[in-house]
Amino acid sequence: MRNLILVIFTALVCQCAYAQLSQAEQKFYADLEDSLKHISRKVFFSKKESNRFEANKQLLALWNEVLKDEKSMQYPFDSLKNDISLLMAPDKKFRIITWNILKEDQTHAFFGFIQVNNSKTVKKGLLKKETTSQYEVFPLADKSATVKTPENYVSDHSKWFGMLYVNVIKSDEDFYTLLAWDGNDKLTQRKFIDILSFKPDGTPVFGKDVFKFPGKFAKRIMFEYASEVAMSLKYNENRKQIIFSHLAPNSLDPTLEGQFQYYGPDGSFDALSMKKGKWVYEPAIDIRKDKDKTDNVKKPEPGKQTPVYKPK
Repeated sequence: MRNLILVIFTALVCQCAYAQLSQAEQKFYADLEDSLKHISRKVFFSKKESNRFEANKQLLALWNEVLKDEKSMQYPFDSLKNDISLLMAPDKKFRIITWNILKEDQTHAFFGFIQVNNSKTVKKGLLKKETTSQYEVFPLADKSATVKTPENYVSDHSKWFGMLYVNVIKSDEDFYTLLAWDGNDKLTQRKFIDILSFKPDGTPVFGKDVFKFPGKFAKRIMFEYASEVAMSLKYNENRKQIIFSHLAPNSLDPTLEGQFQYYGPDGSFDALSMKKGKWVYEPAIDIRKDKDKTDNVKKPEPGKQTPVYKPK
C-alpha cells in the first residue's frame, strides 16, 4: 500500500509539472518527441555502425534545437526512456540526458546534455545583490577513450568521461551522486559512482574527492566485471546507503587477480554511507531485510564469457 501511494504521488507531481505547459506547448513538444523517437530508432537499431553514427548526428542536432527553450525541461519525453536516459535531479536544478551507441568492436560511444537552472548572484549598485536564475545547456563530449585512470579523472562537460547515468542522488552536500553503467568492451562491463558539482559560474564538473574507500584516492568509484554477469549497484533510500555487490575473481585460481573478465559478485554486499560530507566504505553489510531478486547474481565461469549488450 505504501509503495502504491508513493507511485500515485509521484505521478501527480509529474502531472502538475507537465501541466505548467500550455496545450499548444505540449503539442509542440509532443511533435518534437515523435521526431526524436523516429531518429532514435535509426541510432539504436540500424545494423551498420556507419548508419547509427550518421543518424546520431541528426539526433544531436535536433536535441540541440529542442533544449534551447528552457520550457523543454518541463516536458518528460517519456516515450524515449527505453533508449535514452533522462534523469531529473531531486531538487529540479538540472536534468541530465545520456545515451550510448554500440560499436562493431563491442565498445561504446556516449553522448548527452545537461539542462541546468543555475542560480547566480548579480551585483546591483554598491551594496545590493540580486540572485537570478539562468537556464543553460551543456553538451557532453565523451573523451573516455583518452583517459587512462578513470577513477582519478576530473573534468567539465567538454572532456566528459562518458557513461550512461541511471540514478541521481542528492544529499545535503554541495554535489550530486550519479550511478552509471558503461558497456566497456567484449570482455568486461563497468559501473560507476560518479560525482557532479557546479562551479560558481554554473559550469558542471564531474569527479570530486568525496570518497573514503580502502586503497583508493578516487574522484569516482569504478567497478569492472565480466560482461555476461549482473552486478547490483543501488541507492537504498531507507538506509541512506549506496549498496553494491562485492566483486571477486574465481577463488579457485589465484592467477586471475586483476583479470576483470573473470570477476563477478561473490554473494556478499558492501556499502557507502554519507558521513560528514564523504561517502564512507562499509564492508560486508547485512542486506537480508532489503534484498530483492535482482541481487541474486552469479559469479562468472572462466572461459565462458560471451559479449552481452546491456544498455541499462
